[in-house]
Amino acid sequence: MSEPIKMIDEMFDFDEGLTEKQKRILAAAIESFAEKGYAATSTSEIAKKAGVAEGTIFRHYKSKKELLLTIVAPMMAKLVAPFVIKDLNKVLNQEYENFEEFLKAMIENRAKFLKNNMPLFQILMQEIPFQPELKEQFKEHIGAKVIERFRTVVEHYQGKGQIIELPPFSIIRFTVSAIFGLLATRYLLAPDADWDDEEEIQRTVQLLMHGISVGR
Repeated sequence: MSEPIKMIDEMFDFDEGLTEKQKRILAAAIESFAEKGYAATSTSEIAKKAGVAEGTIFRHYKSKKELLLTIVAPMMAKLVAPFVIKDLNKVLNQEYENFEEFLKAMIENRAKFLKNNMPLFQILMQEIPFQPELKEQFKEHIGAKVIERFRTVVEHYQGKGQIIELPPFSIIRFTVSAIFGLLATRYLLAPDADWDDEEEIQRTVQLLMHGISVGR
């Protein structure tokens, strides 16, 4: 089974009833969009790579744009779902005794997901600035779900006296920026650098928890 097909099986639930042709179309689109970008990829190229007639694509998807959205929407949902559902519940059940443990577990969890789904992440980062529909989906998944639930997490640990009393949104902005910066640099900007993943995750957590100033 090719990597894009594995991604599709992971992204889409079994009850969505994708046909084998649809899987091949989505896999071919993932490969092409990641390699060349959305604008430079034609539906005829996707059809050829998928081994189907170009008309078959349009029987399943109204346009190339719909094909892109069909690919990226599950990616965004799966990227945030374990955090907003599974990991949040762990925190509220106090499985993680402190915010530092929670941060480390969350980064490790999402890093593993991104490593297994790099072409999809690449498409997401390439196309969000140019696709209004993707921007809206991103705001829906990240804004409406993660930020609100992360606020609950921050307030939980503020109540335990583990996080300073700043507005939760300021803490969220700082934390998300640091985590995203780590993951984007690791997997997109400098994937071939001499990385010690465990050490970099620990450094990121330490910087988040303690900042960069010398103690006084």
